[in-house]
Amino acid sequence: MAASLTHLSRRAFQTAIINASAKAEAHGHGAAAMKQWKMVSLLVALPSVALCMVNAFAGHGEEERDEFVAYEHLRLRNKRFPWGEGQKSLFHNSHVNALPDGYEEH
Repeated sequence: MAASLTHLSRRAFQTAIINASAKAEAHGHGAAAMKQWKMVSLLVALPSVALCMVNAFAGHGEEERDEFVAYEHLRLRNKRFPWGEGQKSLFHNSHVNALPDGYEEH
């Protein structure tokens, strides 16, 4: 019974979508909407992504890292990580991320 209700509701939803799409096409709304979203994508989305890439890659120079303070609530290790020696997270950066006992020395 539940499977047939699911099938019927899915079929009704698909029919409603098809009918709405057909009505929009009949009134010429489909082409205008497609053109609008194409322009939004080209003029807003792509430049936004480009600016974010510039900010991420070229916007930052060598920055000094913060002094290590051994707060009790940070860098807790209840069990070891299953990779490496077990102290470094999967995306560990030795310059930025400290271990429980401090930064790694280079």
